[in-house]
Amino acid sequence: MKIGYFPGCSLHATAREFDESLKAVAGKLEVELDEVHDWACCGASSAHATNHLLSVSLPARTLALAAEQGLEQVLAPCAACYSRLAVARHSLSEDGALRQRVAKVLERPLDTLVPVVSILSWLKALAPEIERKRTVPLGELKVACYYGCLLVRPPEIAQGDDPEMPTSMEAIVQAAGAKSVSWRMGLECCGGGFSVARPPSVVRLGRAILGDAKAAGAQALVVGCPMCHSNLDFRQRAMAQRGEPDIDIPIIFLTELVGLALGISVRELGLHRHFVNPRAVLDLALTPKSLPEKREQV
Repeated sequence: MKIGYFPGCSLHATAREFDESLKAVAGKLEVELDEVHDWACCGASSAHATNHLLSVSLPARTLALAAEQGLEQVLAPCAACYSRLAVARHSLSEDGALRQRVAKVLERPLDTLVPVVSILSWLKALAPEIERKRTVPLGELKVACYYGCLLVRPPEIAQGDDPEMPTSMEAIVQAAGAKSVSWRMGLECCGGGFSVARPPSVVRLGRAILGDAKAAGAQALVVGCPMCHSNLDFRQRAMAQRGEPDIDIPIIFLTELVGLALGISVRELGLHRHFVNPRAVLDLALTPKSLPEKREQV
């Protein structure tokens, strides 16, 4: 099986473990990732708040490149990248005048708009294969599935799941052999791009999300967005510095969880890169000799 791949900026920088774990999981599931040649930033998370034409043109260029490459669909694992590419495709499909204008800006045809696939849709479709190939029992691991803002919303863009009560991530967690807890804040915003502009707000929002997950019995939070991962992983240090009780709950990319179930090593999955040491997850999923001795920061 072959699918186009748009890593986006984060997966080549601050979320390297997302890229590493995705490629490792794809290899186990016999999926070939064909990276879009000469891709560029999708514009998240500032272009759409600055200039509408720019916000459509940037991801439209990637869609045009994917079509020229002969790709039938493109996987965009980052939730923000998926949203920008999917929104652009929807806008271009619905507005012929905009499509002509963007094609003129890009100086290339937009005759074919390649479908964009989220990490949720991709892994859910592979759930039977994940279940069949899993080798490491994760039955004692309880996780909270955190969708955030962009993976299932807006519904006209992220089709295929309920925008208020989604179940895709829970189905993937179940296929990996872990257990998902019932909690209240799986769709709440983590603060997104305000991590630099308004860090106190991000800390406050993250504290509420993590506190609810821990109160529900979760031993880890599972995410599919680099920004959510950064806000909920890195900012736990700021929460502790404010004198609040330690949360100390690891934030795990969905691909890392699936990779653990498939028997992929900690290093190959990039779990050693997290700010909050995922030892609680590893203690339940792996043998003690496989545990990293210390956290390695990017």
